[in-house]
Amino acid sequence: MGETPQHQSVRKRRVFYIPGYDPIHPRRYRELYRKEGAAQADVSGYALTLSPKKPGAGPFGWHVNGCFQGIESEADFEVLIWSDIVKDSMDQGIAATYVQLVRTAWVYIGSGALWRLMKLRKGPVIAALYPVIFLILQLMFALAVAWGIGALLALVLPWWSKLLGLLVVVPILKWFQKHDGKVFAYYLMHDYAYSAATKGANAPELEARIETFKDRIAEALTSDCEEVLVVGHSSGAHLAVSVLSDLIRDGLLPQDGPRLAFLSLGQVVPMVSFLRDSNRLRRDLTYLCQREDITWVDVTAPGDGCAFALCDPVSVTGVAPERGKRWPLVVSAAFTQTLSEARWKELRWRFFRLHFQYLCAFDRPGDYDYFQITAGPMSLAERYEGRQPSKSRIETPVNRYTQGAQ
Repeated sequence: MGETPQHQSVRKRRVFYIPGYDPIHPRRYRELYRKEGAAQADVSGYALTLSPKKPGAGPFGWHVNGCFQGIESEADFEVLIWSDIVKDSMDQGIAATYVQLVRTAWVYIGSGALWRLMKLRKGPVIAALYPVIFLILQLMFALAVAWGIGALLALVLPWWSKLLGLLVVVPILKWFQKHDGKVFAYYLMHDYAYSAATKGANAPELEARIETFKDRIAEALTSDCEEVLVVGHSSGAHLAVSVLSDLIRDGLLPQDGPRLAFLSLGQVVPMVSFLRDSNRLRRDLTYLCQREDITWVDVTAPGDGCAFALCDPVSVTGVAPERGKRWPLVVSAAFTQTLSEARWKELRWRFFRLHFQYLCAFDRPGDYDYFQITAGPMSLAERYEGRQPSKSRIETPVNRYTQGAQ
C-alpha cells in the first residue's frame, strides 16, 4: 500500500496515552516512541523530533515536531498513569497468588466466560490459561523436588524426612517468582486476577483514576489544538471507553473545540465485558458506539495472540443497539503484510513484543502508521475517511451477560 497523501487539518494535537496493565515507569513509552519513531521516519521519509514536555502537559509526557511531505505539525503527549494501581495489585505473596489463581479460574470457568471467549479468539484465552498452567507446573516441580529430597533423607532420618523435604518448596517457588521477568507467569496472573476479583466492575481506586483522566482530557478540549486524540492500548482500551463516555455525558465536549478521536490498539475488551458485573463497561460501549461527535478506530492484528484481533468489542459483547451503531471502525494492522518477511520471522513467536507492535515501526506501513496518526497533519477522521472495516472482522454476539446496555 502506498503512502497516504497529506494535507493539513491538524497543526497542533494533544495526545493522551492510556497504557495497559503495566507496572513500568511511563518513560518506557517515551523511549519507545523516540526509537521507533526514528525508525519509521527513515522508512517513510518524514522527520520527527522529540523534546521535553511543555508546561502543563501533565506529570509525564513529551513534545513532538514532525514534517510530513513538507507539512509541519506538532503534538503534545501525556501518559495517563495508573501504573501505581497496577503495582499495588501485584504486591502479592506466593500464597496469595495461588489463591488468586483459584479465584480467577473459577470466575472465568464457572461463569462460562472462558468458553465463550474461545469462540472469538483462542490466542488471548491461551494467554489467560498460560499463567494458571505455568504456576501449577512450578508448584508440582517444587513438590516433586521435596518428595525426592524426602526420599533420600528417609534413608538416614526416617522420622523427619518428609518435613525436611517440604522445607525446599518455598525457596523453589521464591526462585521462580524472582525470575518471573523471563516467563511472566506471575505478571499475567495478576493482570487477569485484577478484573476477575470484582467480576468486571471497576475497583474504587480505578473509578477515581478514570475521573482524573476525564478531567485531563477535558482541559485539553479547551486548548487551541485542532485534535485531541486518546490512545488506549490493551487494557487501556476499555478504560478509555469509560473515560470518554463519562466526558461526553458530563457535557465536557465543546461544540466549537478540537475534534475528539479515540484509537484503541490491541484491545482485550471481552476479557472484562464478558464478566458478570461489568455493567459499567457494557453501558459505556453501547453509549460510545453511537456518538456522532467522536471518531473511534480499533486496530488489531491476527498476528497478535494477546488481543481479540478484529473482534468488534461492542458487537461481540452483545450490546450493539439495533440502530444507530457507528463505531468502532475495525481495521487490521496486518502484521504479515506490513512487516518484512525477515522481521515477521524474528517476531512471530515473541508474543509480548508483538502485542506492542502497534506502537512501533513497520517495514511496509499502510494506512496504519502510529507516528503519522499521533503527530501528523491529518486528523484520525480524515485519515480513515471512506475506509471500509476489515472483511474478516467478527461481530457475532457471544456474551452471556448484557446487563448495563442502554
